[in-house]
Amino acid sequence: MTKAVIGVIGGSGLYHMAALENAQEQRIDTPYGPPSDAIVTGEVSGVPVAFLARHGRGHRLIPSEVPYRANIHALRQLGVRYLISLSAVGSLREEMRPLDMVLPDQFIDMTRRRDGTFFGAGAVAHVSMAQPVCPAVSDVLARALAAAGLHDKVRLHRGGTYLCIEGPQFSTRAESHWYRSMGASVIGMTNMPEARLALEAQMAYATLAMVTDYDCWNPREANVTATSAIANLLQNAEHAQAIAAHAIGILGRELPASQAHTALDAALVTPRDAMAPEVLARLAPLWGGA
Repeated sequence: MTKAVIGVIGGSGLYHMAALENAQEQRIDTPYGPPSDAIVTGEVSGVPVAFLARHGRGHRLIPSEVPYRANIHALRQLGVRYLISLSAVGSLREEMRPLDMVLPDQFIDMTRRRDGTFFGAGAVAHVSMAQPVCPAVSDVLARALAAAGLHDKVRLHRGGTYLCIEGPQFSTRAESHWYRSMGASVIGMTNMPEARLALEAQMAYATLAMVTDYDCWNPREANVTATSAIANLLQNAEHAQAIAAHAIGILGRELPASQAHTALDAALVTPRDAMAPEVLARLAPLWGGA
């Protein structure tokens, strides 16, 4: 099995990594079933990388059907410690315009139908979600945008709250105004429980969110549709590919320290020596074990 320290999850419109060399498909089994698709491993600027299309190639899975636990578990089996999420979002703020990019640092989880933890069934842990995004990885993404020469082409907003809804429908107008009243900055359907699970797996996680629309709260803009959102996303896809490639190079050189890498140290309630062998085997990749 080819190992990779850095992982990239591509969202809507991002089903491959153009910069990936020596690509090989990895079919990985997990205790939670198969991931969304084969994980493609290879190298970017000599750095080992694992790429996964969140919705599967061909976009076959609605957000509620994405096997989030299997995705994160499979990437952790490959050795991933730093995880970049590329995600389409709607804007809940006037200043965050379509085709802008956002590096959110907080989440509000409004999902209802998703398994959001690796724990239970013989092991208890309570991971702190106070800091769900790794500041070091988020900073690398901002530096990568500049390194790619895009600082004059892409407006980047650092910080903000990503509100995750169940979908697959977009918001009602009443909901959109409610979410704005919460202080949320952008809205999407996929970064929860992905971010929760990444932290349980002791991965340093950050999102590069690509704004495609104003949801439906803005009276001066057309209501979001899948067609319009994807059209705007595709305009930014080349920029996202370049940013991800430069970020991988920086992460590969620097391997920054992250609190996420020790997230379980203060989270476990069940001692590991009190867990049944089958429970330990299921959770072993979270600690970096085989």
